[in-house]
Amino acid sequence: MTEIVRYERQGTIAVVTIANPPVNALGQAVRQGLWEAFDRFAGDDAAVALIVGEGKLFIGGADISEFGKPPLEPFLPDVCTHIESSRKPVVAAVHGPALGGGCEIALGAHYRLATKDARFGFPEVKLGLVPGAGGSQRMPRLTGVAPALAMMPAGGSISAQEALEIGLVDRVADGDVRTAGLAFAREIAEKGAPVRRVSELPNPQFDEGAFAEARAVWKKKARGEIAPLKAIDVVEASTRLPFAEGMAEERRCFLDLLDTPQRAGLIHAFFNDRKVAKLPDLEGVAPRTLAHVGVIGGGTMGAGIATSCLLAGLSVTLLERDDAAADKARSTISANLAAAVKRGKLAESRLEPALAALATVTDYAALGAADLAIEAVFEDMAVKKEVFTSLDAVMKPGAILATNTSYLDVNEIAGATARPGDVIGLHFFSPAHVMKLLEVVVADSTAADVTATAFALARRLGKVAVRSGVCDGFIGNRILSTYRGAADRMILEGTSPWDIDTAIRDFGLPMGPFEMGDLAGLDINYMTRQRKAATRDPRDIVPTWGDEMYHKGWLGRKTGRGYYTYQDGKASPNKDVEPLLEEARKGHRQRPLGPDEIVRRYMAAMVNEAARVVEEGIARRPLDVDVTLLYGYGFPRWRGGPMLWADTQGLAGLLDDIRSWETDDPYFWQPAPLLVRLVEEGRTFSDLNREDAQ
Repeated sequence: MTEIVRYERQGTIAVVTIANPPVNALGQAVRQGLWEAFDRFAGDDAAVALIVGEGKLFIGGADISEFGKPPLEPFLPDVCTHIESSRKPVVAAVHGPALGGGCEIALGAHYRLATKDARFGFPEVKLGLVPGAGGSQRMPRLTGVAPALAMMPAGGSISAQEALEIGLVDRVADGDVRTAGLAFAREIAEKGAPVRRVSELPNPQFDEGAFAEARAVWKKKARGEIAPLKAIDVVEASTRLPFAEGMAEERRCFLDLLDTPQRAGLIHAFFNDRKVAKLPDLEGVAPRTLAHVGVIGGGTMGAGIATSCLLAGLSVTLLERDDAAADKARSTISANLAAAVKRGKLAESRLEPALAALATVTDYAALGAADLAIEAVFEDMAVKKEVFTSLDAVMKPGAILATNTSYLDVNEIAGATARPGDVIGLHFFSPAHVMKLLEVVVADSTAADVTATAFALARRLGKVAVRSGVCDGFIGNRILSTYRGAADRMILEGTSPWDIDTAIRDFGLPMGPFEMGDLAGLDINYMTRQRKAATRDPRDIVPTWGDEMYHKGWLGRKTGRGYYTYQDGKASPNKDVEPLLEEARKGHRQRPLGPDEIVRRYMAAMVNEAARVVEEGIARRPLDVDVTLLYGYGFPRWRGGPMLWADTQGLAGLLDDIRSWETDDPYFWQPAPLLVRLVEEGRTFSDLNREDAQ
């Protein structure tokens, strides 16, 4: 038996300890060790077996690195059954997370104890799967179907107390998990308590309304993702099939999903989340001290940034132009924090301390003690330079000066200070206290420890940081402007904005480009066009209808009218836009596109520009693009990201399409040199990710 699973006696108790750091993942060696441990338990005179995890948690789940590889025995369902088949009682003592396979191991035991920090969950759908080792069959037999339907399609988890209330565990204990587990096991031994196999419990009652409601909710939420609905199916199987047949049905669904592109996409995204912050130039670089943050500007973005920092336990000093604006910002932040309490993101006991950590001021001098200042003012270079000149004059040596600009040149902003090495871009996405992406824009002179501090801040705020170089729009907005340009060209060729939005939603994004424009405000698009007008290539197209909509005051949701009209919370196509479109289409070939063609062109534009962004070093790797689009722009996670989508579609076919469109529009549809080179060499974007990791 391997040392990764230890077997020892504590009097009449056989203690089986899983020691596979850092998360005690259920790789083949652990599964084999558990199998051998319970063979040994069956053959000795120990009265009760106790399963515990070493370190900070019980079992974090399966070993994801094994996914996509030939399966190795013993398989996890068989291990759970082997444990459950014991003729002597087995106790699982859980501390920290027991997720996926970890929860299934606990369900295979006859008794379950949890410490107060324990959590139980089935996150498999987040990897494109369903529970595969009996979780969907055992849990409903213990708890009924309602808790399983709440947890499994969402990939969610519950606390120890919640697990006790629904019957998932028998006891919640204080203190050390091994000590509490041994005490519980001895109690069971002394009482001569019987073996209790969950698999022998009756089928849970079928609740037609609960299943219908769950399917309606997840059909809407999943937006094309199949695993959540499959999770509902396998829970339903527990209500109508004998246990062995239900297990077979669950395993069939699990194995079917294991071979799907969605599973591959979600695994790709999972690993990219862990790779994106691994940058060789930051290895061994210590971040600067960060406890006090200054925020300049208390509008929607500034208030959101301040809220995010307060939620992370940082002190915040927010600067506004006058007392009235400062009071309004404080009110907004207070409402944000109260909403966080309602959502369970902030303990009620922490609300008052968080508010006490906020100071609102009107004098730059009050920022002198801050470790970091983040400006969130109007997107105008002159205004931002004025802010940075003022910050440079008052902030202490070693303080970091950050701009939240979405497009502007961070090098030029840094030039307004005498300390360009301390300047960096921190591009938050709105609402800043909710959205997880943070683009860390590294200027030419930005010091390495400033960049390291930005990544440390992102971790503290619970955000995913992506390193970007300096260009107009950085990674995300630069690519966005290109695929939005593709959508404008489709309009000129006769495709309606509403058909484009529908096709993009059906592809899996939460909004199409014109819905997104209405949400952000069409004045932003107009001002961006005005800012770029002097440098616009004469071959480029101008969405003249968008300019006319701006002048009519049709700015989107905030005015009740844009590409859609908004009334009583409902959006309907604004047909008054059509005459503007017809006027703009004059002189252009009319060839309205179907849904598949819309998606193909939209995605081709996204990938082609992303290839340029990678080749120029704005994004270091294709995975940086994937993470940016997933977390900042709502790209469907189950597709992995646009670069994986391109690999899956085939780069050669994508290049052929771009070249065919280039005939009609050689300005816009110029193939990116990196895309051409990858096709010529028979390589993919995923190959570039792997090469970077070596």
